[in-house]
Amino acid sequence: GASPPAAPSPSDLGRALAGMLARRRSTGDDALEDLSALLEATECDRLFGKTGDPHPQMPEMLGEVATALEKYAAPPKENGAGEHGSFEVAEKAAEVGLLFLKLLRKVEAAKNSPVCPEWRTGLRHLAGPVYVFAVTHSLEQPWTSPRSRDVAGQVLALLLQVTDCKSAAGFLRGEDEEEKGRFTVILGLLKPSLNKESWKNNPAVKHIFSWTLQQVTRPWLNQHLERILPPSLLISDDYQTENKILGVRCLHHIVLNVPVADLLQFNRAHVLYHALFNHLYTPEHQLIEAVLLCLLDLFPVLEKAQRWKGDGVLQLMLTHMEPEHRLLLRRTYARNLPAFVGRLGILSVRHWKRLERVIVGYLEVYDGPEEEARLKILETLKLLMQHTWPRVACRLVVLLKALLKLMCDVARDRSLTPEPVKNALLQEATGCLIVLDHCCRGQVKGLLARILLSCEDRKVVSCLREVCQGSEATRSLPPVAPGLCQRREWESCRCHRTEGET
Repeated sequence: GASPPAAPSPSDLGRALAGMLARRRSTGDDALEDLSALLEATECDRLFGKTGDPHPQMPEMLGEVATALEKYAAPPKENGAGEHGSFEVAEKAAEVGLLFLKLLRKVEAAKNSPVCPEWRTGLRHLAGPVYVFAVTHSLEQPWTSPRSRDVAGQVLALLLQVTDCKSAAGFLRGEDEEEKGRFTVILGLLKPSLNKESWKNNPAVKHIFSWTLQQVTRPWLNQHLERILPPSLLISDDYQTENKILGVRCLHHIVLNVPVADLLQFNRAHVLYHALFNHLYTPEHQLIEAVLLCLLDLFPVLEKAQRWKGDGVLQLMLTHMEPEHRLLLRRTYARNLPAFVGRLGILSVRHWKRLERVIVGYLEVYDGPEEEARLKILETLKLLMQHTWPRVACRLVVLLKALLKLMCDVARDRSLTPEPVKNALLQEATGCLIVLDHCCRGQVKGLLARILLSCEDRKVVSCLREVCQGSEATRSLPPVAPGLCQRREWESCRCHRTEGET
């Protein structure tokens, strides 16, 4: 017959939340249980206020509690906890995630209630910490578990639903031009943990920053350039390869999504170039891959500032490629070499001697079943001959020997290389011979006619006959006699060629 207990008043609720906030570090589990019970017993109008009865301190208090919960579930400092510690963090995150789900459901109920006008204010204070928690624990990391990732994913989905956002990108930048996104708020929350002294205290902050940055594209990103560029440079300048790669990918995203004028302002593009160029001296193939891809997209920006840097990068690449014996690095360099030759165009004539040595050397070395390096080197050779065809005739003997040796080696290969890969190598080599013949005014056909009389390999004979009969590909090549515009471009290039190149 006793009357049910009355729901706590807003002032009592505020004191209770403040007490739990103070007890969080000493008795975290008990505080989580008490907070869960308190949220279940509290109606949404007690949390967000009734019409005509505002309680302005409650939204701020909820934001402080959300921030405390996010920090309580944060992973420890790098190398500060072993496997057992990571398991504890994942368990804490799952419990905190369930609390955030209850809190967001209260916001959703208040949103649909006509007597809770302060739900927008409360959501504004909650959204940032809840987002940081959800991203921290929804990515696959050492401090997460399948259960914690599932709960964090639910938290992020419910947060987007409550904020009427279709995606995380819409949540950060705003769903339309009139709506202001929350990217600035998130960067403000991350800023204290993204300086030189503190960014390694929380191993999750770099991943939160990187993932969040990737969601915001042009035209929204350039207005945040002053906030995102320093942390990206800081992460890329670390001694750990993992952090370097993460930072370079952040810089690449900035290069792709910030207007050229903003990158050129205050010499930012020049700073980016030097930060990336220094990474080319490291022997980590994944880092080299990320850096080369970023530099390829940065070169058009530098061209507009009349600071062409492609020559220096290609020269350093060739310096490293020539003696390199590690297969992963050889494949990485070879994979990106065609793009650099294509970007330089006729200017690649400055590097013909070194390119010739690299091409011949790489064509001689077996590259495993996929033959990625040799295929890319053949692509590079074809592009190089097309762009610098007046310089090809003097290299006819060297290139012809290298291509014929490759074709014979592939035809006699009895290794595990699949037949489609062998056929691709033979076709690419055939295409190079056709281009070489076009650049040398038919001299290749005359030399191959005598070889056909003594060659006994059926595959090689078929390829050589294709070269002798010509190909449709020759129609797209420049004429042997250059026109007026091509003459001027070629003469301009000759004036700037590297000393000693022939």
